[in-house]
Amino acid sequence: MIADNSTVTLLCSKLLITRTEAGLRWLIGSPFFPKFTVISTFRCIHHTSNAALSPDYLKESEDIRALLLKGFHVIGALIVTKTSDLEQTAREAINRACELRKLLSDETEAGVEKEAVIGAVADLDSDDVKFFASTSSNSAGIESINSVVYEDNPDKFIWERGCLIRCRLPIKLPLCVPVDNPPDAEKMFLRANEAVIAQLKDPRAVYMVESCNRDSSEASAPSILRGTELDFNVILSDIKLVHNDAPQDSSAKTITCSDFCLKGKSASKVISAENADTIQVSVLLNRSQKSLKPAAPVAEYFPALDKAKFVVLDFELDVLCYADKDLSLIYAVSKLIIPGLINQIYTMKKAISPYLLAQHPQLHSYHFNPPGLLHPITVVYELNYGETELKQVEVRRSLHLRLGLPYDRPLLRVANALDFSMVKDSSVVKSRRKGSFLLKDVHIGIPSSGVSGGVVSLVQGSYDYHHYLQDGFDDSGWGCAYRSLQTIISWFRLQHYTAIEVPSHREIQQSLVEIGDKEPSFIGSRDWIGAIELSFVLDKLLGVTSKIMNVRSGAELPEKCRELALHFETQGTPIMIGGGVLAYTLLGVEYNEGSGDCAFLILDPHYTGNDEHKKIINGGWCGWKKAVDSKGKNFFLQDKFYNLLLPQRPNMV
Repeated sequence: MIADNSTVTLLCSKLLITRTEAGLRWLIGSPFFPKFTVISTFRCIHHTSNAALSPDYLKESEDIRALLLKGFHVIGALIVTKTSDLEQTAREAINRACELRKLLSDETEAGVEKEAVIGAVADLDSDDVKFFASTSSNSAGIESINSVVYEDNPDKFIWERGCLIRCRLPIKLPLCVPVDNPPDAEKMFLRANEAVIAQLKDPRAVYMVESCNRDSSEASAPSILRGTELDFNVILSDIKLVHNDAPQDSSAKTITCSDFCLKGKSASKVISAENADTIQVSVLLNRSQKSLKPAAPVAEYFPALDKAKFVVLDFELDVLCYADKDLSLIYAVSKLIIPGLINQIYTMKKAISPYLLAQHPQLHSYHFNPPGLLHPITVVYELNYGETELKQVEVRRSLHLRLGLPYDRPLLRVANALDFSMVKDSSVVKSRRKGSFLLKDVHIGIPSSGVSGGVVSLVQGSYDYHHYLQDGFDDSGWGCAYRSLQTIISWFRLQHYTAIEVPSHREIQQSLVEIGDKEPSFIGSRDWIGAIELSFVLDKLLGVTSKIMNVRSGAELPEKCRELALHFETQGTPIMIGGGVLAYTLLGVEYNEGSGDCAFLILDPHYTGNDEHKKIINGGWCGWKKAVDSKGKNFFLQDKFYNLLLPQRPNMV
């Protein structure tokens, strides 16, 4: 019989469990949670045939081993199908989960095949999900689980009891490989990797543990763990947690992760992976040995027997793990960090091996926490390819498929990666850029324009306010269009369509010269640019297309309000309005379709003061403008034509 397994607890919403599309999904849990607690689901995307229920276990295990943080693991499988035999389908789910778990298990999960596994069946014709559990090491015996609990506050469930542990380890592997013998080259590469893994477990290795939290008043002093203290024999799921109320002594096993987490947190603070307690682990390897006798350096000469090539491979390992705060540091390093580093070494080795004698892939690990997923994932990207190149797009598309993410939003680009250096304070309303702070979303809180019966259509998402004289650069009188472009590019950055820095005036000019639109003398000049030039720069730097709206005079701009409202509702990007010698950034319109009355929400780049929100709003530098105000004054010039730049939101992953 199953002991203490009468309930399944679901942290992920029911919507994520019951997809309308048939197929197989892996159920993700944690050894730190009560048994049969489901935190997320991963779609099975590799199959040995066209059948949706025939997984390619090897490819699935390689993908999930790289994606899933140590501290989480596969606890079962879900089959979404039309079936009348629930029990038999549940057996199939359990069988598939057991096969995958065997391939995923390592030294931290030895004996995992003995644990009970969930088999879940979701009916395509309803929202019904039935859960079963194995009563032995296989699916020969299963029992139905009738109690299913949905956790009301899953983020709190995960992040109040747990924390993140991060370890970055740059590695250089110098190799002299035979050019005409690829198998021998690969063997040498394998031995070099095994030597690195051996060093991680060497008794002389030292691991320094310290808090990443900014509030140093609550953080503990760094702790040093030596290789001789590590324990690789115990199974992670069998470790007894060291609770805060347990007797404390000088034993290293009683130092827990909680000693490096903030004790007093604001009750109003949003609990999520982005502001979770984070612990940093640094690996220190002893490169020298003490000797009682002095010795002179010795150089040895080993001639190559065959034609050889000297290569230096750079690994930038970056491992993120999840741990219960009551887990001792010894087990956190032994059972999470070191196995995580080893997994990442194998992942990178597999990617690099075919290219030892050619151009080596530039691999880098990034950690993401996309919306809808309660825990971070780790993705290794090949940096030789640009983010807009087809190969990288296909990699992200497959990740979106596995995680159930939409295909029209860039949720797993480099710009979306978790930033562990950022200030963890939700009250910050400015964006950091090149050492300075810029105001963000300055229009929020501004009342409507007063257009009777008007409908407001606004920019979607966040942007930075760029204006004259920022960054100590004097562009007063000529740089308004440059500043509007910077605001637009900041929108694409903050919506994670790109990871590039917001370009300076000179970099904008350089881009126009590189595409042949301007002569080299344009760089460093104070020449104006307009909507056409802005569209060229967006295309070159971001791969973003734009529509250009031409208006013969400022008096005709109100006639375009319906089209502008549609832009904000469908695209949501800021618009640049250029006319005469002035350029503005348009953030929205308020429009009454019946009367034709309208107003424009203008963000003015001509502002030259300090970045003080109240001063900007009170001075009218961000606010609603009517084409003709109550005093009969025209905001837009009547004798000048206007070009409007409408950047199009990319439909891409």
